[in-house]
Amino acid sequence: MSTFNTTNIESTSGGAPSFSQGLTVGGTDITSLVTMTEYYDQASEPGSPADGAVWYDGSDVYQYLNDTWMTLTFIPPPTWFGSRGLFSGGNSSNVIDYISIATPGNATDFGDLTVARTPASCSNGTRGVFGGGIASGSYSNVIDYVTIASTGNATDFGDLTVTRNNLGSCSDGTYGLFAGGWSGSATEDTIDYITIASTGNATDFGDMTTAREAIASCSDGTYGLFAGGYEFSVPTVTIDYVTVATTGNAIDFGDLTVARGGLGACSSETRGLFGGGLLTGFTTYTNVIDYVTIASPGNATDFGDLTSARGGFAACADGTYGVFGGGFSPTATDVIDYVTIASTGNATDFGDLTVARGNNGACSGD
Repeated sequence: MSTFNTTNIESTSGGAPSFSQGLTVGGTDITSLVTMTEYYDQASEPGSPADGAVWYDGSDVYQYLNDTWMTLTFIPPPTWFGSRGLFSGGNSSNVIDYISIATPGNATDFGDLTVARTPASCSNGTRGVFGGGIASGSYSNVIDYVTIASTGNATDFGDLTVTRNNLGSCSDGTYGLFAGGWSGSATEDTIDYITIASTGNATDFGDMTTAREAIASCSDGTYGLFAGGYEFSVPTVTIDYVTVATTGNAIDFGDLTVARGGLGACSSETRGLFGGGLLTGFTTYTNVIDYVTIASPGNATDFGDLTSARGGFAACADGTYGVFGGGFSPTATDVIDYVTIASTGNATDFGDLTVARGNNGACSGD
C-alpha cells in the first residue's frame, strides 16, 4: 500500500490539474461525491447546456430541464407576519409583551402603549400598530405603534375615524384595516384603513355587511376577513371579506361553525383560523377552533380545540404556528397556546403572558 501526502496539486502549466483517467476518493468516483451545476451569467442563451444548468440573463433566472429553459419565480416572504409575536393592552392595561412564535415559552415585557386600553392590532412586519379600545371607561380613537424588532414604548400614530372598542384588525403588509366595534352608543359597521409605514389619521374604507362588535380578523395578504361578533348582543356566524388593497364594502364569505363573539383570529398565506369566544348571554365560553381557506369563500370547518374555553383574547402567527394569548374564562387569564396552522388538531400549551388580561390585541413581525 502506498501513501502520498501533499498540500497542493497543480498542473505543470499552473492552475487546476486535469485527471485524464478520472479520480477516485476512497474507491468512489469523485463526480458522484460532488454536485456540479453549470452556471451561466450572460445576456445570450447558453449553447449545449447540461440538464440542470442555471442561467441568469441580467433580469431573470432560468434552469435547463428536459431540453427547455424554465423561468424560475422567487416569491418573497409575506410581510404581514413575522417571527416575533406581540400581545398588547387589555383590561385597561398598557402592557406590551412579546414571544418568539417558533419557540414555546413565557412572554417577555416589550414596553407600554401610549394609553392603557383594549386595542385591535395589525402589522406590516416591521411596525406593530394598535388602534381603538376603551380606556378608563372612555372609548378611544387612539392609534399608536412600535418597531417590532426593537423593544420600547409605543409612539402616537394618529386617530381612527370613530372612537370605538371591540373592533378587529388585519393587514396585507401595506395597509392596515380596523373594522366594527362598539362606539358607546351604537354598534359599528365602519372599516377604516391606514398606510402602516406612514403615520397619520385613518381614512374610511367602506362598511361591513352588518354592524357588529367583538369580531376577529385575519388576512392572507390579499383578502381581509372579519368573523363572528355580536349583532345587538346576539352572537353571529357571519364572515365578511374585502380586498385589502381596494377600498369598498365587505362581501359575505360564509359562516363560522359556531356563532360567537370575542374570538381570536390568525392566519397563514392560505388558512384563516378562528378560536374560542363567548356564546349567547356573554357567560358561556367555547374552546372551538375552526378554519377557512381565505382565497375560497365558503363556510368554516372544525380545526380542533383550544387548551381551555375562553373569549376576549387575541392571536398572531408566523405563517406556520398560530398563537392565542390571554382572554377571560371567566376571569382574566395569562394562558398562551398554539397550533400548527397547516395541520388540524388541538392546541398545545405555549407558556404565559406577563400579565393575565383579556380584550388585548396581537400582531407579529421581525
